[in-house]
Amino acid sequence: MKVIYKNGQVGECAPEEELHIIRHTAAHVMAQAIKRLFPQADFAYGPATEKGFYYDVDLKGEKLSDEDLQNIEKEMRKIVKENIPIRPSILPREEAIALMESRGEKYKVEHIGDLDEDAEISFYTQGEYVDMCVGPHLCYTKALKAFKIMGQSGAYWKNDKNNTMLTRINGTAFKTQQELDEYLVLLEEAEKRDHRRIGKEMGLFMMSDEAPGFPFFLPKGMALKNALIDYWREIHTRQNYVEISTPLIMNRHLWETSGHWDHYKDNMYSTTIDDDVYCVKPMNCPGGVMVYASKPHSYRELPMRVGELGIVHRHELRGALHGLFRVRCFTQDDAHIFMRRDQITDEIIGVVDLINEVYTKFGFKYFVELSTRPEDSMGSDEDWEAATEGLKGALEKLGLPYTINEGDGAFYGPKIDFHLRDSLDREWQCGTIQLDFQMPLNFGLEYVDENGEKQRPIMIHRVCFGSIERFIGILTEHFAGKFPVWLAPTQAKVLLVSEKFADYGKKVYEALRAAKVRCELDDRNEKIGYMIREAQVVHRVPYMVVIGQQEMENGTVSVRNRDTAQTETMPLDDFIKKITKEIQERV
Repeated sequence: MKVIYKNGQVGECAPEEELHIIRHTAAHVMAQAIKRLFPQADFAYGPATEKGFYYDVDLKGEKLSDEDLQNIEKEMRKIVKENIPIRPSILPREEAIALMESRGEKYKVEHIGDLDEDAEISFYTQGEYVDMCVGPHLCYTKALKAFKIMGQSGAYWKNDKNNTMLTRINGTAFKTQQELDEYLVLLEEAEKRDHRRIGKEMGLFMMSDEAPGFPFFLPKGMALKNALIDYWREIHTRQNYVEISTPLIMNRHLWETSGHWDHYKDNMYSTTIDDDVYCVKPMNCPGGVMVYASKPHSYRELPMRVGELGIVHRHELRGALHGLFRVRCFTQDDAHIFMRRDQITDEIIGVVDLINEVYTKFGFKYFVELSTRPEDSMGSDEDWEAATEGLKGALEKLGLPYTINEGDGAFYGPKIDFHLRDSLDREWQCGTIQLDFQMPLNFGLEYVDENGEKQRPIMIHRVCFGSIERFIGILTEHFAGKFPVWLAPTQAKVLLVSEKFADYGKKVYEALRAAKVRCELDDRNEKIGYMIREAQVVHRVPYMVVIGQQEMENGTVSVRNRDTAQTETMPLDDFIKKITKEIQERV
């Protein structure tokens, strides 16, 4: 694909750059269309993104309707047909400021002021429209083949709530119309799988204006959450983890020692108790450290694998809240491993194996990313190098491919992040392994080695699910609410063809409950077809157990499978053996 660079040279771009350049060009075409329709518009930022592009625009109080968005897209198509050449230029700083001032682009002028004094300032011109940009871009507007305006939202200038609220107009673009059509179908499927809608239909959780960002789990949601927690406890007990629980609120001094106060206080809630400041914990790790520090330890005790299903609170902007995906209170399936230096590789391998087992259980594919030291970090160069090499060594010993994410580690250590891909091929970051030399140092943690000398342990922070609430949201969309039997909030539903079969239906229901099957009895005076459809489509129950005359006379049940819509008649005991086996084996 031919593109034009800011120095005026035309060349072929790398295949992995194509989509970014197409979307960046689309943002400029959209801005030109907006300017034609709304001459008063001032433009802020207009980048390409992973899913498309957007432009933040100051419309001077103008509110856009759906019809306005359609008109912007129509104008974009006119600009594409005009086949306008896109040409770059470079200006000295003062000339660049003068150009933007002459065009009334105050946000661009401010942006130039934020750049280094010696920064090279480049522009791209297409017809009457000029935009400050480093490029590259397509050479002509006609090269933009497939695009669509997706919607609008609000965005503060420079992401600062004290600044002007701008209108963010979103779009997406692809190389071909077929790729765009496939993406739109995927979006439609994702909308059908929205965990907020499914959660309401299935009665899993709710949100309230009285507690924004703080989810309420309903009985069926708690059944699902507890099934996940039971699985978590089972695999961690098998791997010799012990479980603890630490306080929700702890003194500010603890968070100063851990480093969270300096690096994370804007996201922490605090309160005053006995004239002293206490913090609601945003992480579980300082509590785990205190448990370790509560008594002396020998090298023979290490590694110590300590798990905690801790409720944490983090302040998120209200506009960023989104169902279970972005909340202010969640359960983190934390574990902290205290170990000797010579145990680092083996312990990381053990954690990777555990996380792999969990993700494989749910049918997720994943890839691994190693995040290195950020600018805002604590600790010595030597410790950071040792920690980073420790993580690399474990990944290489496992033969696990990984990419490097420079500068995105935690402030106390490098980390391995696990990125899931769900059934719609969407990416989610969930599991993480963080190697920490700093917190044991800050808290003066020790153990006695084989020579009777005091040594400092190394610490691993790790999660499998991440946030259990968020993981439930991901699972809900991954399975479209059709959870596997062991996880389903309601595993079987007994449906009566007529109320005259109520006694036998109740006997079946009680037998299933006695076998610890999560079961419901639907004895409403409704048509059986309606009840089956509701159980299968709305509540997504894996098995519908239909009770009629023949079943009552023969002591059998007719079992309808949610996923195949096939019905099989069998003795009640056989069905109980079948479903309990699936639950026990978690299939």
